[in-house]
Amino acid sequence: MQADRYSRMVGWLKVLLPLMALALLSTLFLLSRAIDPETAIPFADKEIQDRLRDQQVTGPVYNAVTADGDAISFAAQKLTTPQQQAGANEAEDIEVVMDLASGSNVVMTAQRGLLDIEKDTADLTGDVVITTSTGYQITSDRLTTLMSSLQVTSPGPVRGNGPLGTLDAGAMVLNSGKAGETAHLVFTNRVKLVYRPKQDKE
Repeated sequence: MQADRYSRMVGWLKVLLPLMALALLSTLFLLSRAIDPETAIPFADKEIQDRLRDQQVTGPVYNAVTADGDAISFAAQKLTTPQQQAGANEAEDIEVVMDLASGSNVVMTAQRGLLDIEKDTADLTGDVVITTSTGYQITSDRLTTLMSSLQVTSPGPVRGNGPLGTLDAGAMVLNSGKAGETAHLVFTNRVKLVYRPKQDKE
């Protein structure tokens, strides 16, 4: 009798358990919230349009080596391609590092810039600072430079300080000069130098 009772219980459970499972599944479907396809996208419409219109690259780096062996590196925090400006790229927080074959080093930083790799040019603006390994720091409102050769120009006023003192000039050029020569800075247009002689340590 006990065996028969056990067999009947097992038989009922085989029927009841699948029915309970189906009831639970149907409850889940009934309680589930309908998904709105428009709210499923985690970006606002304007943000999506901006991303589609302006292609963005985060942390780009461009490297080049000149014929004289100078290594030039352009890095930026963000690079965007404005609409209808093929080839031109707007950059933010730019750092240009020039490791010259002579052993010296030049670093340029700027808040903004317009880079055109096809034309091999970069136009840097916004608190432009040039720092050299020889101890000079020069500030300018704007610098134009080639991206694959050593040719940096400040078409406007510059102010600098270094081992010799402070200087002001209406324009400046950094280039490699003639073949075989080391890179040098040339200041022009009403150059004013205030010489500060080194004080001998006692």
